[in-house]
Amino acid sequence: MKVEYINPFISATTNVFDTMVGTELHRGVPSLKDGYQPSHEVSAVIGLSGKARGTVVLSVDREVAIQVAAALLQEQPDGLNADVADAMGEMANMIAGQAKAQLEHLCMSLSLPTVVTGKGHCIDFPRNAMRICIPFSCGWGSLALEVALAESSDSTAEVHQDVMAAQTV
Repeated sequence: MKVEYINPFISATTNVFDTMVGTELHRGVPSLKDGYQPSHEVSAVIGLSGKARGTVVLSVDREVAIQVAAALLQEQPDGLNADVADAMGEMANMIAGQAKAQLEHLCMSLSLPTVVTGKGHCIDFPRNAMRICIPFSCGWGSLALEVALAESSDSTAEVHQDVMAAQTV
């Protein structure tokens, strides 16, 4: 995976947390990650398709998820609930959307976010995509952004473009 594919996700994550929930993130050292278990208890997952395809996961501690929801909703949730899941899905959607805008040349489409909670949950990543984990911390706890993105073959990308063009006519 190219570093220029990761940097838009890193900058989008710090920007969304700063502007939307008013908290500053401190980035840790990125690393390659194996396995299917995200770093934290709550994960918002978005699929990417186009000239590159993959998965983006915003994985956060329980307390981070609750505080994000409180900041977005202006009301303190009483634990993990549907409002917290919706808030985390929206955060992941904003991060992926901002990163997508910086990667226009890949003509990517985003899936709807899916939020998974519980210790030990698993996320399936594309087999041919290397997964990069970027840890962050903030005053509420820990979180990580996990990105697995691989360029599609030229023929697949051309077919996708042709389908998208046909749908807009």
